Amino acid sequence: MGRGGFSAKSTSSLLFVCNRLRIRVSLPFHSYYYYSTLTSSKNAESPNGLLKYVRNECKSGSFRNVDHALELFDKMLHSIPLPSIADFTRLLGAIARMKHYSQVITLIKQIESFGIPPDLYTLTILINCFCHLNRVDFGFSVLATIFKLGYQPNRATLNTLVKGFGLQGNIAGAVRLVEEMEKNGHELDANSCGKILHALCEIGKADMAIRLLRKMEEGKFKANLVLYNKIIDNLCKDKLVTEALNLLSEMRSKGIQPNIITYMRLFQGLCNFGRWREATTLLSEMVQRKVVPNVHTFNILVDTLCKKGMLTEAKEVFDLMIQRGIEPDTVTYSSLIDGYCLQNKMDDAVKAFNVMVERGCSPNVYSYSILIHGYCKNRRIDEARSLFHEMSNKGVTPNVVTYTIMLEGLCKEGLIDEASELLKKMDGNSCPPNDETSKAMKYLKIMVDKGFSANATVTTMLVDLLSSNQVDKNIQELLHKIV
Repeated sequence: MGRGGFSAKSTSSLLFVCNRLRIRVSLPFHSYYYYSTLTSSKNAESPNGLLKYVRNECKSGSFRNVDHALELFDKMLHSIPLPSIADFTRLLGAIARMKHYSQVITLIKQIESFGIPPDLYTLTILINCFCHLNRVDFGFSVLATIFKLGYQPNRATLNTLVKGFGLQGNIAGAVRLVEEMEKNGHELDANSCGKILHALCEIGKADMAIRLLRKMEEGKFKANLVLYNKIIDNLCKDKLVTEALNLLSEMRSKGIQPNIITYMRLFQGLCNFGRWREATTLLSEMVQRKVVPNVHTFNILVDTLCKKGMLTEAKEVFDLMIQRGIEPDTVTYSSLIDGYCLQNKMDDAVKAFNVMVERGCSPNVYSYSILIHGYCKNRRIDEARSLFHEMSNKGVTPNVVTYTIMLEGLCKEGLIDEASELLKKMDGNSCPPNDETSKAMKYLKIMVDKGFSANATVTTMLVDLLSSNQVDKNIQELLHKIV
């Protein structure tokens, strides 16, 4: 039986686990001259002086580099008498914190070859190294060794394994281990709990995260605001907005006050699913609780209301922004313009566009494209053309969406030649057309070249068919035959 209760058999089994990694790390066993540079004191040249120096270095974390730590390890290994496993473990922990995990595994093998058996803390460091090397399976082999040696793994040991599962992305394994820990009276630390819950949310398992949170809170674990925000965000993304609102009430009851991020997540979730009345109520609540909504908060609501056709309410929210000193941005104005265009209220759309410019908010390609599309949809091609030229003159480069809107608008008016010229310009500006535009222009050009009348009715029908992907192969073949 070795020191610390280790049998030769269990020590050799641990070495077998380490050897399976086939790590070949050469240790710098340097000459003893280095030790004289540690201190000039004669007392420090004694084993006790060395250990005192090592302990101070480990405590302060002031190693120059890993070679510095390894040379100290070499000195300790050749000291007479040999230092205790506690001192070796202290140094191993420092090297592990430098992220030299393979080195630590090799050093533990080296210690054992000198007849110094590792203790529970050494084995916990070994588990940590295996986990960081994505070998949680070896970590469990070490855990089995811990049990064989009669040790009871402490919370740090088990938390290390849970963290290892998380590093591997094996969240199910982490959850199972947590459940086993709880059954055996072990509590997970807050940091590891948070990481598991975060990981569950990241893989879209917000409902599982809540169930696990409930179990954890039966112990001493207390979730913080960041964790609640993460779960609320993922509940909203999973369309579980009602559950997210319930979690908001729960966190308040525990004295955790929501912040702007909490409200933003809920706000976005409510608006995404058309629950604008609840979103409006939430906005009022934010103001009452002195959580100041930002421009992004208002933008979400304005956009939702506009898409619902509730332009009066959207304008009220817009006015409220200005009253509260929150300046609308390009996104706000673009949402309003889009809302007016969707309702064919082009005069109001133009007015919003002009207000945007007057207040010093520069329209972007998205803003221009929305208004151009509104003009084209309402058969006001001259104004669309004028705005298209204006944006180019003002340094706003049209993108494929803008060009496509103009091309379809021109085609629907039967202006095939002009559309063809625009298509050439589009290619010349390194902005290739999308598939639908290319197909429509191809067929229309063939029709014109063959002497067919590409009037507004024909072109509108063809562009609409092609842009909605309703032209199957048979119809395309028929078109080829006709033209």
